[in-house]
Amino acid sequence: MKIAVEHSTVYRYDRPAVLGPHDIRLRPRDDGGQRLLDYELRIDPPPVMLAACFDQDGNHTKRAWFEALATTALEVRSRFTVETLRANPFDYLLADSALLRVPLRYSERLGCVLAPYTARGGSSETVAEFARAAAGRAGWSTVAFLTGLAAEIYGSFQAVLRPHGQPLPATETLRERTGSCRDFAVLFAEACRAMGLAARFVSGYERNAACAEPAYMHAWAEVYLPGGGWRGFDPSRAMAVADSHVAVAAALDPEMAAPVAGAYSGAVRSELETSIRMTVEE
Repeated sequence: MKIAVEHSTVYRYDRPAVLGPHDIRLRPRDDGGQRLLDYELRIDPPPVMLAACFDQDGNHTKRAWFEALATTALEVRSRFTVETLRANPFDYLLADSALLRVPLRYSERLGCVLAPYTARGGSSETVAEFARAAAGRAGWSTVAFLTGLAAEIYGSFQAVLRPHGQPLPATETLRERTGSCRDFAVLFAEACRAMGLAARFVSGYERNAACAEPAYMHAWAEVYLPGGGWRGFDPSRAMAVADSHVAVAAALDPEMAAPVAGAYSGAVRSELETSIRMTVEE
């Protein structure tokens, strides 16, 4: 299907502020799961320099530098059309029979590369217990664990819309049994790491979220499966990610997948306004 999105992000300051460098991650991927047909980015005030690059996870990133002149607003507007290609999210075979069961152990070489994505970080034993229980119900099957975990979070947790703010820690989401899509993505990723699976946070668009009122960006998780590569699982929708999602940025740290990140100087307060319009052609 073809998905077209217009996304507006506006920061308004209560008094003039001087803008520091900003990283902008709003250009969707162009890969085996989706084809970028067109893309446009507009920034006001216009940056004095705009550099395109790939960041640490291969996300298309633009770094903007601004003149040292005060402004009362920063507007970032993007427009794109993507053709999603993956109708079947399971169009792969795991590279080795040893990968069919969890806890999973990657080969030594691959495990070294993926080590940051398998480290459990600050997650507690309660998250590991939650993961082990889900794995047991799935018969310790890798793919059944991933789909079952997404379905369990979807069915057992209360979803809330929290427009702004960083994701909550996985332990807090597990304790409260409630959260936003980004909170569920963090919990899902931490539970996967407890089972030895490399996992990361993904920011993007999803048909239902972007067509809601008000529309909002969506978040889910990706797990690295040898033979399939990074594959998405959405605990907010109880599904493996296919052609209704548009991935924009992925990272170990959710802050490093933020659509717009930067700083300003001055004793000012800011307010964020966002607007998303999405159309879908089946």
